[in-house]
Amino acid sequence: MMGGEDRMNAPATRTLPPNRIDASPSDAQVRAFVDDGFAWAPGLITPAEIAEMKADMLRLARGGYPCEQLKPARADVSDQEVLEGILCIHQPHHVSPVMHRFCSHPAIAGILSRIVGAHLAHWDGAVKCMQSMLFVKGPGKPGQAWHQDERYIPTRDRSLCGAWIALDDATIANGCLWVVPGSHRQGYLFPFAKPADLDEYDGSDECHGFDAATAVPVEVPAGSVVFFNGYLLHKSLRNRTQGYRRVLVNHYMNAWSLLPWYQTEGHGNVGTADCRAVFSVAGADPYAWKGVEEPRQGVYLRGWGKAFGQ
Repeated sequence: MMGGEDRMNAPATRTLPPNRIDASPSDAQVRAFVDDGFAWAPGLITPAEIAEMKADMLRLARGGYPCEQLKPARADVSDQEVLEGILCIHQPHHVSPVMHRFCSHPAIAGILSRIVGAHLAHWDGAVKCMQSMLFVKGPGKPGQAWHQDERYIPTRDRSLCGAWIALDDATIANGCLWVVPGSHRQGYLFPFAKPADLDEYDGSDECHGFDAATAVPVEVPAGSVVFFNGYLLHKSLRNRTQGYRRVLVNHYMNAWSLLPWYQTEGHGNVGTADCRAVFSVAGADPYAWKGVEEPRQGVYLRGWGKAFGQ
């Protein structure tokens, strides 16, 4: 017999999205990613691996990895209350070996080594990672309005790529991704403003000036991974179910591109700015001679409710 959460997250009958990609992508699948800006791969993450990440999520929130920035949940609240109080854990891979391992998961890295720089004529498949985020969208929690990740994590060659790991079935009802296929092609950053609908969205800026009529939902089963280009317009809606929509989303880019996330000391020229709080997941790092640096954007948890004393 299924438990309460299992029933809430039981697979629904639905039409799977276009642009399915295999663990060893065909040239046609890579071309579809370049043209449409997204693809999804089923079954890259096993049920045991999903369970491991869910357990580590609670360990992070409860202070199992002590660090200065990560305020742990109060000891007198239940695991369920902790889960309900998490909005997002930022950069968990900086302290959790579990999350770091899933950033460089072999099946994910294999696909990234084919698609991240597929739009570049002489790319050799080298990929680096700079960010991880654990989203816990519980019942009633809002989504994020239309946005482009490249606005927040700039690259020099339009190679930013998100890998969105579904830890629960992602459906329209619980707030799956929506994308506008092809909206990345010109490398244009759309204008933005605060969203008008603060019930549907979390208050983050919303892009405008485009036709959303071609948007498609990306409903995928747990264990699937959705890959999308940094310029692709995407959003998610409020969770209208009594279950959860948990994801680990990591961001990657061509290892040959500089990462001008912020201007580091000694690199005052914007043309040479290069964040080195990165690590390789495929191929060699051509800038290994620069070494690595401590991340400026440390681990932190966005939460609400008594679990975190708010």
